[in-house]
Amino acid sequence: MEKKIKPVPDGYRTVTPYLYVRGVAKALDFYRKAFAAVETVRMPGPGDSIMHAEIRIGDSIIMMGEENPERGAKSPQMFGGSTGAVFLYVDDVDAWFKRAVGAGAKTKMPPTDMFWGDRYGTLVDPFGHDWGLATHKEDVTPQQVAERQKAAMSK
Repeated sequence: MEKKIKPVPDGYRTVTPYLYVRGVAKALDFYRKAFAAVETVRMPGPGDSIMHAEIRIGDSIIMMGEENPERGAKSPQMFGGSTGAVFLYVDDVDAWFKRAVGAGAKTKMPPTDMFWGDRYGTLVDPFGHDWGLATHKEDVTPQQVAERQKAAMSK
């Protein structure tokens, strides 16, 4: 009997972010310190580069590789800013945020109670990637979100 291969390997999700980084080895160290990331894969590239790496944060995998402009793999530093963000739900956004800043991230918006029910803040890692950190604090109906959003935007 032939074994059926799963289309999504065990331990992975259907969607997995892939970051292009200038200095993957340093990024792996930062993510370990800032977000308690566990390195699961490291594939060396030419010289001292890392062609591909994977980390696990909580129950999710993030993949990354060294920037390579010739192949279209450009880090946020090449663009002068990030073109997207990684959103990370955690159990205590204030503690995680403080740890990330202590590891070298820069605050964009400190953790704040938001109208959609999360306590949420944003930061930039030393490699130019934006991160949104949140702890879900309250279940809010779509109607409550709309009302709260209207009130928040009127300020």
